[in-house]
Amino acid sequence: MKTALGAFQDAFVDALYQRAAPALQSVTVQAAFEVYRNTVFNSCVDALCDNFPTIERLVGTAWLRAAAAIHARETPPSDARLILYGEGFADFLEAFEPARELPYLGPVARLDRLWTEAFIAPAQALLELPSLAGMTTSDLAACHLAPRTCVRWSWFSGQPIYSIWRCNREALPIPEELPWRGEGALLVGHAEGVTWHALEAGGCAFLDACAAGNDLDRASALALAAQPDLDFHDLLGHLLGAGVFRPINVT
Repeated sequence: MKTALGAFQDAFVDALYQRAAPALQSVTVQAAFEVYRNTVFNSCVDALCDNFPTIERLVGTAWLRAAAAIHARETPPSDARLILYGEGFADFLEAFEPARELPYLGPVARLDRLWTEAFIAPAQALLELPSLAGMTTSDLAACHLAPRTCVRWSWFSGQPIYSIWRCNREALPIPEELPWRGEGALLVGHAEGVTWHALEAGGCAFLDACAAGNDLDRASALALAAQPDLDFHDLLGHLLGAGVFRPINVT
């Protein structure tokens, strides 16, 4: 059952975001409340610009702030930690009419969001190569490689989203002859920040399978089904080197 304080807090939030709050009408008509509302609203817009720097580089500050203002009014934050704000911003951009001729904005925003998730994820031990020494081929095939909580990946079908995102993140010019085809991305959070890597379709399928709890034998089969020409040994070495997996639990 909601307390009187809880009801007041909910009404106050409704009033801040210009939703109906009859119980606070005497408060909301005051000039000081409008100043406070504008401060909160501007903080939301600032947070979206901070959380989606690649989008800002692609479309400019003015365009992004205008879009962020609309999104902030429609979808205010549900958490006081504004670094988490923007979970639905990629969906918003994909449905945003002024962005209709920029179909890559939504997917690029998803990569910005994955970067944030990798950055704020809690620290977790990683699988060290020496720990695999002595394991037989059958042992390895039956083991489960679980991605760490600070690892994010995604496959973007039909668009070179990773190349667009990486060039803007690294302040590099986008190649004029950029092939317009699907790409994957891998992001790994570390104490020093986040590293990013290109990832093929088979690599994304492999990590999807690992995250779903499949053993190495099954996960590798799914990866090869998604990309028959995949060099699986090269992929596994790359993922291990990037610090993607948790230590294996030996029972």
